[in-house]
Parts: sequence; structure tokens; C-alpha cells
Amino acid sequence: MENHQIKIVPTSNEAIIKFESNHFLVKNHSYEFKNIDEAKSSPLAQQLFYLPFVKTVYIAQNFIAIERYDIVSWEDVQAEVSEQIENYLNSGELLIKTDEEKKKVPVTVYAEATPNPNAMKFVANKKLTVNSKEFKSINDTEIDTLARNLYSFPFIKELYVDENYISIQKHDVVSWDEVTHEVRSFIREALESGSSIGESKHESTAIVKEKGESVDLPKFENLDDISKKIVEILDEYIKPAVASDGGNIVFEGYEESNGEVRVILQGACSGCPSSTMTLRNGIETMLKEMIPGKIERVVALNG
Repeated sequence: MENHQIKIVPTSNEAIIKFESNHFLVKNHSYEFKNIDEAKSSPLAQQLFYLPFVKTVYIAQNFIAIERYDIVSWEDVQAEVSEQIENYLNSGELLIKTDEEKKKVPVTVYAEATPNPNAMKFVANKKLTVNSKEFKSINDTEIDTLARNLYSFPFIKELYVDENYISIQKHDVVSWDEVTHEVRSFIREALESGSSIGESKHESTAIVKEKGESVDLPKFENLDDISKKIVEILDEYIKPAVASDGGNIVFEGYEESNGEVRVILQGACSGCPSSTMTLRNGIETMLKEMIPGKIERVVALNG
């Protein structure tokens, strides 16, 4: 059984707060309940309506959002609500009765070129995964999943999935001009039919590190001051740009003795011909400027 951990996330509307799980709650559908009668299909939503300040309950993807009446502030009650939701999800009880009418979310997918000529980024209008996933071969995929079915295309080499996109690396046997439309349509139809990405049977060091699930890798709070600063710079300045190109960069380590920063490149960035130039002219230069006298070079490792 999945172990749900809830994170409290404020929204632009002060009356609404999101309780995000580290796992999907529902897929391809979203639900809105305005009172306890409308919530008959969701025992958890009905429970929440017993709280006098709950006005509306939304359930979608990996979160439950609640709109409150003005009789309380979220600061006073959000911790208790978060605990109630987390306990319910981990109890194994049904979240949504599947025989009720469902609201289907239309799916659109578009393709984006990346700096890596062998990689293409396919972006959907819905969340595809809660945690980053990397598939180095068909052996990493589960049966009857979108990841497994994508390998029916013989030219597909690797998959990297994050948030709302799939970054696909191909072999040199075809050009993207020949196959982009077919792959995009395949992904869209699979998502509309309810196909999920599936879990990867092999997680790279980088993904395990980001999830914080490995006791062998140091947590952020245990890093030295220079390493913490490097992570903060990568997260704030580098990762958004790298993600827009269909890739990811993860801090692996820092050696104070020689000023070497080790990172892991994933997705479209892995094996990209321009990645060396990006490291030296972009990331390395930025780190040297923002942490003067401490950084000598940035080295990329395979994830």
C-alpha cells in the first residue's frame, strides 16, 4: 500500500488551501463537492464537511483542495486537517466510489524540440507524475503502462518523466521529423484512455537523491555550507531552464579540496552534445561568480 505524505500548499486565493500527496489520488478525473450531499461518492469529502468551516472540497490529481468559510483562519486549523487527510489516505479506505459519474479531463499533447538533437519533449496539459521517473530501457518498465508501450517504437532509447512532460531520447535510425506526430498522437490517446506512466524498476541515484529515500545519501540539512549554497543556486537558477529543455540536473557532491562540483544530468540533458558547453559556460561560470574562490570546475556524471 502506498504511504501518503501530505504537504500543505497555499494558493493565490486565501480561502483555498491545497493538501498535496506524494502519490496520485485520482487520474483523468477531477471532483468538486459543495456540500455533504454532493459528496456521497467520497467518504473522505463527507468527513471533511463535518468541519463547520469547510465550504467546498476539490479532489484532483495528487491533491485535495479545500475552500473555507471566514469563521476561521487556515493557520489555526490546517495542521489538523492535514493530519486527518493523511490518516484517511493511509487507512486504505476508498477515496472515490467509481460507480459515480466522473468528470473527464481533455488531454492535449504538444512536442518541443530540445538542445539535444536525439531528444524530444512531449508536454501534456495534465500532471503525469508526482515524482521524477527515468527509464533507461524497456526492462525498467511495468507491463500495461504507457512507458512500456512507448518502447513498441523500436527507435526509442530512454524516457524521462517529470511533472507534465515526457522527454524521449531516440536512436539514430530515424529523424524526429519522421516520427514526432506519430509519437505525440500515441501519447495523447494513451493518456485519454487512462493509461499511466507506471513505476520505474530502476531508479537512478539522482532520482533517489531527490526523493530523499536513500539513507546513504546526505540530506540537505547535513550538507556543508558551500554544498547548500550550490544546491540553492541550482534549484533557483539552473533547474527551471534545464526543465524547459526536457532535462534535469541534480547535485551529487562537492570536494572542497579541489573545488570540484559533481552533478548528474537526466532526460534530454543526458548525452546532449551541448551539455559540456552548458556546464562550462553556464553553470560553472555562474557558480564561480556567486561562490567566489570556492569552485574550480563542474563535472557531470551519468545518472
